[in-house]
Amino acid sequence: MKAMIFAAGLGTRLKPFTDNHPKALAVVNGKPLLQRNIEYLKSFGINEIVINVHHFADQIIEFLEDNNYFGIEITISDETDQVLETGGGLVKAKANFEEDFLVMNVDILTDLNLDKFIKAHQENKALVTLAVSNRNSSRKLFFNEQN
Repeated sequence: MKAMIFAAGLGTRLKPFTDNHPKALAVVNGKPLLQRNIEYLKSFGINEIVINVHHFADQIIEFLEDNNYFGIEITISDETDQVLETGGGLVKAKANFEEDFLVMNVDILTDLNLDKFIKAHQENKALVTLAVSNRNSSRKLFFNEQN
């Protein structure tokens, strides 16, 4: 299983930090978000990750190099010329994926059991499986009886 981490965003909600740094390198409990998510994915046996970059891309690449890519295969999908948003970023990186793959945003912190999540996706032969949470938001997803 491969994964993609969306890390190209401008991080406007994390200003003023993101005036000089990518949100992927915002530190939470002593570790940058990007490191937390790479380690999270690795803990479930994912050892090939595509990371898209745009805002302060050089800092993300330097961070990965300084940490020896955390001992896994990491491919950079370079969006420095233009941020492509979610759909565009996925289309640009699609050549890196031949079968099922996992996608997550760099600013997500979760303890979701990926083994169970992936198993449910494969058993249902789904085109797409989403992990969502019930939270107060103006941007909600609504599901019918069949999810």
